[in-house]
Amino acid sequence: MNYSMAAKRAEYARNAVMSASPARLLTMLYDRLLLDLTRAESAQQQADWAVASENLIHAQAIITELLGTLKTDVWDGAENLQAIYAYSLSTLVSANVGRNAKLTRECIDLLEPLRVAWHDAAAQLPAAQPAPGAGAVPAAAGARGAILGVG
Repeated sequence: MNYSMAAKRAEYARNAVMSASPARLLTMLYDRLLLDLTRAESAQQQADWAVASENLIHAQAIITELLGTLKTDVWDGAENLQAIYAYSLSTLVSANVGRNAKLTRECIDLLEPLRVAWHDAAAQLPAAQPAPGAGAVPAAAGARGAILGVG
């Protein structure tokens, strides 16, 4: 792929993230999170520690973003979800430091059902409305593209 094609592809991906509805952005975060974890697990199994670490650190950044934007005062299940995020974050640090693919697998098994549930919930919403400005998840200005790897 030449530079121009890569630049256009990156711009397209950036625009897709910036114009995504909050629900779509959340599902994109979960998709990327599970992609990072799958790549990390594969790299750990091949003893490619640099690639494993890179993907685990990115996964941790996504979970940190999810934790930071979770509003525990809005719905009853939020505190349980917060606990799952905190546990996953801690487990992924241990998976990285201990080079432990079983811990990475544990997080995949824990988070994949949530990814599916968020996709199901998003599919039940009326047609997605583009997010006005930067007011969607994640809340941090400029973080949308960066956390998904397109910024």
